[in-house]
Amino acid sequence: MAGALNHDAELPNPDRQRWLALAEKALAGGSFEEKLVSHTDDGIRIEPLYDRSVTAEPLPRANPGSPWIVSQRIDDPDVGRAKAQALEDVAQGATGLSLVFEGAPNAFGYGLPRTAEALETVLDGVPLNRIQVRIDAHPWSRAVADWLVAFLSKRRSDPAKLNLSFGIDPAAIFAGTGRLRMSIEALQASMPQSLAHFFSMGVPGVLLEADGRVFHNAGATEAQELGTMMASAVSYLRMFEEARQPLVYAAPHIGFALSVDQDQFVSMAKVRALRRLWARVQEACSISAATANIHAETSFRMMTSADPETNILRTTIAAFAAAAGGADSVSILPHTIAHGLPAGFARRVARNTQLIMANESHIDHVADPACGSGAVEALTAELCEAAWEEFQRIEAEGGVLSSLQQGHIQKRVQAAAARRNATYQAGDRAIIGTTLHPSKIERPVETLAAERRPAVTEGVAVCEPLFPIRIDQSIGAAS
Repeated sequence: MAGALNHDAELPNPDRQRWLALAEKALAGGSFEEKLVSHTDDGIRIEPLYDRSVTAEPLPRANPGSPWIVSQRIDDPDVGRAKAQALEDVAQGATGLSLVFEGAPNAFGYGLPRTAEALETVLDGVPLNRIQVRIDAHPWSRAVADWLVAFLSKRRSDPAKLNLSFGIDPAAIFAGTGRLRMSIEALQASMPQSLAHFFSMGVPGVLLEADGRVFHNAGATEAQELGTMMASAVSYLRMFEEARQPLVYAAPHIGFALSVDQDQFVSMAKVRALRRLWARVQEACSISAATANIHAETSFRMMTSADPETNILRTTIAAFAAAAGGADSVSILPHTIAHGLPAGFARRVARNTQLIMANESHIDHVADPACGSGAVEALTAELCEAAWEEFQRIEAEGGVLSSLQQGHIQKRVQAAAARRNATYQAGDRAIIGTTLHPSKIERPVETLAAERRPAVTEGVAVCEPLFPIRIDQSIGAAS
């Protein structure tokens, strides 16, 4: 018996039909389709076995010779604690800080006070020449950009020598809060002129960002997230084109932020697909392609309140997928975030997870580890196709802001979330520690004392907001 199995396994280049026959024999009457084939939320088929891709080309990060940036969230409403967190994170190895202000869709109810004093206090003493500073997209990103430039002037820092991201993203703000502070028409007309002096400063960073996290955390599929991000990025290009500003200079200042979750290979493919899609958009605009600058953050919707330590496993897989997929910077949500504002231990675990990957596992030593993998290359290509269809759908609806105002994107995201939730409720999917092997012991979880901030209510343009919701909440598995 063993000899026969070894003989079958060692056949040189067995054809697919023979392999299928062996697989079905091993299943002992089980269905190949049911047991060995799966599908993503976009309906993309995932086979159990792929041939190696021999035509694949690497998709390296923007700075392929450098490791990805280990970015830590600074989102504590207490400015004194936030300052201490920032200094501690940098001293212990973080190479980036993500400043999350109150009112941001990605603040999850917390965030730094929306003042210039808070920004200056948090960054005081931080070695800006050695770390990336990114502002998380929020309704007052434009004002924060001015505050940051003023602070740099006080410190006599040359912005051209720093790594900055200003996080200005009207689409993410519109979707995440349901409000814009001016009409869509006024925004589209004023943004190019408003940002003109930043371009003239020659800041080598991201001025405008297409942020897909808002859509992911509300339930979007991978293709919906990517397609919406492309629509946002194209809307920026269109604004500058109408203002007669050269796209070749604007494109390098457009960045991206997306979510990665515990589905390792799909998340790797999503990061890689984003690079390929952005290159395709620039090709269509007849401009030389600038490599996409991608910030990845672990998924909020996958986090659980029950047995929160299992979140460490989820975020580790997600961060690995982001790094192996080629993200330029990665931020891990602390594992206790479902319970409140994370305390020091959870923040340290989040930071050290990345440091171990970078300094001990050396994931960054290969430019594109997934290049040539039949499975990841196939997923990347299929995701590109599905995302491009979503992008074209949004364009046909008048662009991303118009589509949001009319509720088209929201309906598709909500439908995707409902389909996903139904699979969990039917038992076709499981959440370790919550629906599968739930912990019978409820342990205390350490969080910092902080009051949740109310959602933004002011604005001229209005749409149905897409608020973040965890899967365990939506299926009634947790309080």
